[in-house]
Formats: sequence, structure tokens, C-alpha cells
Amino acid sequence: MWKYLKKYLFFAILAPLFMIGEVSMDLIQPSFMSTIVDEGVLGLSNGGVGDLSIVLNTGLKMILCVVIGGSCGVLCGVFSNLCAQNFGNDMRKDAFRRIMSLSFEQPDQCSTGSLVTRTTNDITQIQNMIQQCIRGFIRQLVFMVGGVACMISMDISFGIIALCAFPFLIVCIVFFLSKITPFFSILQEKLDRVNSVMQENVAGARVVKAYVRENYETDRFGKANQDLVDTQLHILLLLSYMTPIMNIVLNIAVVAVIYVGSIRVQTVGVTPGNIMAAITYLTYILNSVMMFAMIFQSISRGMASWRRIKEVLDCEPVIADGSCDAADVHPKPDSQEADGSVPDSGQRLSETGRVELRHVSFAYPGGSGEQVLTDINLTIAPGETLALLGATGSGKSSLVNLIPRFYDATEGEVLVDGRNVKDYKVSELRDRIAIALQKSELFSKTIRENISWGCPGASDEEILAAARAAQATEFIFSKPEGLDTMVAEKGMSLSGGQKQRLSISRALLKRSEILIFDDSTSALDLKTEAKLYEALRTTYQDVTKIIIAQRIASVRGADRIAVIDNGRIVACAPHEELMKSCELYQDIYRSQLKEGGEIYGE
Repeated sequence: MWKYLKKYLFFAILAPLFMIGEVSMDLIQPSFMSTIVDEGVLGLSNGGVGDLSIVLNTGLKMILCVVIGGSCGVLCGVFSNLCAQNFGNDMRKDAFRRIMSLSFEQPDQCSTGSLVTRTTNDITQIQNMIQQCIRGFIRQLVFMVGGVACMISMDISFGIIALCAFPFLIVCIVFFLSKITPFFSILQEKLDRVNSVMQENVAGARVVKAYVRENYETDRFGKANQDLVDTQLHILLLLSYMTPIMNIVLNIAVVAVIYVGSIRVQTVGVTPGNIMAAITYLTYILNSVMMFAMIFQSISRGMASWRRIKEVLDCEPVIADGSCDAADVHPKPDSQEADGSVPDSGQRLSETGRVELRHVSFAYPGGSGEQVLTDINLTIAPGETLALLGATGSGKSSLVNLIPRFYDATEGEVLVDGRNVKDYKVSELRDRIAIALQKSELFSKTIRENISWGCPGASDEEILAAARAAQATEFIFSKPEGLDTMVAEKGMSLSGGQKQRLSISRALLKRSEILIFDDSTSALDLKTEAKLYEALRTTYQDVTKIIIAQRIASVRGADRIAVIDNGRIVACAPHEELMKSCELYQDIYRSQLKEGGEIYGE
């Protein structure tokens, strides 16, 4: 935590100094009031005759103190907020950056709702704790110490009464905080659950409505929310017991001051103004102790939240950078030339884009340990189009996920351009690879921004060229605002085919040396799909293309087709050869295509 606070240490020091100034002005006020009562009103040193000038002069001093104290209070608030807000801003950005750097299996161990809670509510609790410590802690401490000192300076018996009340208040605070503190971590976990249910239902709204499960999900959310409310109520109930008990102690102490003061007035010359001032100081002191209880509550909750945030900040990515810079292997051509144009595919280095898998086996982390891929050996030449075909769950997506290191192989090696992918820096490796997925992830931005997501500096001409190859220009220009059309959250304003074509456009614009289509044309009709693959053959011939598909019609034009069954490659050859030699491929072909059907590549 010190790492984030030390940057704003200057603000963290200034705020308490100004707070001391504000509290000092407050501590002077009761003595002024004592003077007004004793001299200005009662005239104790003037034969019982009051003096209006004393009232006016002392009143002006009180107003001046209020102005000075108020100014100090404002400056304290400014500096404490600057410290706490900037502290929270840095921590929130670091937490988000760390979440973005985590490997695929790591966020799976912590729900999306929990990560949202940690980066929002938990950090807010830590901010509140820092602000309370900088501002509230100093304020109450100065009130308590200064108040006791002022009471002793008037009469030592007043100070003794205040000190006698402390043990009762401290015991009360310690008892209730010991009961409350364990529930703060539980409270945040309950909030995690509420956010998780909310996130799932917002993201899956179509499924919920399609299956008419609104009532079920409403009940599920209600249960999660009720658990949160019950935990919060338990904490508040405990606090509600503490406050009356502390008020009783405060009132008893005030009565004691009045009683002792009445005796001291008759014997040692304690004045009515002194008693009034003593009661005010005692109220300051005991209220400060009560506020300490709230501050310690805030600290307890903040520390519970800090432990949750620390889990995120201390979590190291499983997929770590290697020692090799991708540019040291083969320089990746810039996406734009000096004149702003995208280099033609013929300008690419023909030796880049080679992918090899050597005796690769893979099992998902945290699962049963069952292998999804077993002893895969495969070489994809630069510029080659390789298709992966197989039944659902055969391991096709798992295989391509190993190339950009979304996961690491359990056994064997995955190589890009002759070097193990583990030796690359992750960002450099992934910069050489463009991916279009079956589930198109779009953002709440314009069509232009969605297509240029991986190439922010691309011109409209480059964007349209990629969209044209992806067969997306027709529907883009059918929109009134064209490229400036806003896309709803998660692409809800577009059809499945339109979303896939925008995702494909985004991948093509990136101009990476390896292009992966993970069943990304499943929502396209065969005619549109055929035009897309024709564009790939003519415009992106030097790009290594890996295509996952369920339909033979989608892949038969590939240079080779790897047939995968139960995590193993059973055959890898062109369509014509597979039709002669691979029984599994023949079975798939016969089950999918009928005589006279529209066949891609024929």
C-alpha cells in the first residue's frame, strides 16, 4: 500500500497540518465563550457588572478563529482528497492492468463479478480508509489530547473525569469491533455474488428471455441480494448497540463535570464559564473517542478490502514473457508505410508465418487432467492455408489457442518461425497473429473503431479494404452513418453474420503473418463465405491461414485439411486425397453434402 501512498506523501502531510490548524481554532472557542460568560455577562471581576465591549471583542475573535479554522478545514479537505483519490486511481489502474495481463485460466478462478467488486467497491473502501486516516484520525486525536490538556489547565479534576471515561469507551469499542471485523470480508464476498449474478444476466439476457427464465433469475438475484442485506444488517445492528452505550458514558461524564464543577465553584473559584467550557471540551473528547470507533471500523473494512486487492496485484501471470523479442527473429513489417499505405501482401517476408507443433499434448489447467490434445505433430508452411476439421470437442480450438499462448502446451513444443513460443515476449508474439472467433466480441464504439481496434492508426481506405475482403461493406453502407454507425454493447444492434464480418475485418486489417479463423464464418451463408475465401486467396496469399470449421464446404479449398478426432490428427492432406484415403473424412463428407449441393471450391 505504501507504494501507492508515497507518491502523494506531500498531500498526506499537508492535510493533517491544516487539520491541526482547524481543530486548534475549535479548541480555542470554549475559552472565548468562558470569557464572554464570566466577564462579558456576569462581570465576575467587575463587581457583577457585565461588559458589552468584552462580548463584542471576544465575539470578533471567535469569528476570526472560525474563518481561519474554516480555511484550514477546506485546505485539509482538498489535500486529503487529492491524496486519497489519486491513490485510488493508481491502484485501480494497476489492478485492471494486472487483470488484463492474467492468463486465461486465472480469471476463471475468480468470477467476473468478484473482479468488478474488487476494482470498484474494494478500492473505494481503501480510499475511504486512507482519507479517514489522513483527516479523521488526526482530527480526533488532536481533539482528544487538546481537550484533555485544556480541561486540566482549567481544573485538574475535570481532566481526571475525562480520563476515567476512557477505559469504558475503549472496552466498548474493542468489544464491538472484534465482533464486526470478521464480517467485512464476508460482506465483500456477498457483494461479489450479487455482481456475478447481475453480470451473467445482463450478458445472457437473450438466453434468459428465450427460455422465459426471468422469474427464476429474479429469484436468484433476490437471494444473493438478501444475503448481502442480511450481512450488512448484522453489522449495522452491532453498531447500533455500540452508539447508545457510548452516549450513556458521555452523559454520565457530563453530569460528573457539572457536579464536580458545582462543588469547585464554591471552594476554589471555578467559574460558571469554566464549567461550560469543560462540558464543551468533554463533549469534544468523548465524541472524538466515538469517532475513533467509526475510523477503526473504516480501517477494518479497508484492510479487508486491501487483502482482496492484494490477491489481484500479487497474482503473477502464468503465461510469462520469454527472453526473445519477436523482432529479433524476423522483423514484422509495419502496418503502415511512411505514406500511410498498408504494405501489399507481396512485400511480406516469405519466410515468416511458419507454425510447428512437435509432440504436443494439452490438458486444461485446473480440470480433471484429461488430455484434450495428444501427441500432435503438425507443420504449417508460410502462406499455407490449413483447415482443421472435426467433431465438436475434438480439440480444434484448443490446438489454435496454443499458438498465441492463450494456454501453454502440457507436453511438447509449439514453434513460430522456428522458435518456441515460450521464448517470445507475449505481446510481440500475439502481434504477429490475428484471430477471428466464432463469438464476435464487439465494443460500444463505431464500426470504424471496432474494425481498427488492432490497428488504431488505419485510414478509412485501409479499413474499407479489410471490410471489402470480409464482405462487410454492403451492410456497412446500408447504415445511414456508414463507418460512423455506433455498435451497441456486445454488438446487440447487429446480426450474427454482421458481427462475424466485422470481426473478420478487424483481423484482416491487422496484417499479421498468421491469421486464425476459429469457426468465425459459421453465421455466413456459403456464397458469402466463398467470396471471403476467394479474397483471402488473392489478397492475403502470403499470410499463413488456419481455418477451423464444421462444414467441409467451408474448408475444401484449403491447401491441406487436418482431420482431428479425440485430440489426435488422424489425417492431413488436400480434400481430394482425403476423399480417397480417410474414412472419417468421407463419412463427414457424406453426412454433410448431398449431390447437387453448393460446394465451396467447385
